Amino acid sequence: MLKNKVALITGGGQGVGQGIALALAKEGAHIVVTGRTLEKCETTAKMLRDHGVKALALRCDVKSGSDLEEIMDKTIAEFGRLDILVNNAQEVARGPLLSITDEQMNGNWDSGPLATFRLMKLAYPHLKESKGNVINLCSSVMKRWDVGTYGVYAAVKAAIQQLTRAAANEWGKDGICVNAIMPHAKSPALAGWMERNPVEAEHFQKSIPLGYVGDCEDDIGAFVAMMCSENARYLSGQTIALDGGQVFIG
Repeated sequence: MLKNKVALITGGGQGVGQGIALALAKEGAHIVVTGRTLEKCETTAKMLRDHGVKALALRCDVKSGSDLEEIMDKTIAEFGRLDILVNNAQEVARGPLLSITDEQMNGNWDSGPLATFRLMKLAYPHLKESKGNVINLCSSVMKRWDVGTYGVYAAVKAAIQQLTRAAANEWGKDGICVNAIMPHAKSPALAGWMERNPVEAEHFQKSIPLGYVGDCEDDIGAFVAMMCSENARYLSGQTIALDGGQVFIG
């Protein structure tokens, strides 16, 4: 389905990013996996190569504009093209608004909307050539009435949603599809929280109509692979909840 396509994924050393990378590799895509911890990215790259595809692991702090330029340059130097961009990396500052510092807010902004904005612009000429796809990571927390201690996180994810819509409108004429997903996925962080808080975790899972938290590869990654295939060529400008039906999107 994606044979010999090239995908660049930020935050691909673990969790959702790794799951997306593995799902794309299963469909034949070559992967550039980036993250702040190179060892984690190299572990993911080895897993990807086991699927018979090429994989390149690169260290990148998405808050650094020069790092983003470097990973784009190295992607094109290695593979000569780019078909899929997945903006996944994101810092999370959790707490009541009055407890969040400017530094934390800036970290969320720089790693989220600003990094997404920068990397989409860097990817644009290559995606225009390949008629490619952008998948941005949002969160269903931006649609919940009980946003609670995730206010800053919800705010920056809402900004990414608007960037997604703007790029879809502006770049559609170039054959580029731009979409976002809002996943519930059993990432290492969520899995750890569930182990430490079994009562709350049970209540959380019961609030999901399908009854479970999505698997990073089989539920989230597989859907992203479909979004990047010819079967979804008319899909653009959308923000799709992958949360087992938990959040109503009005």
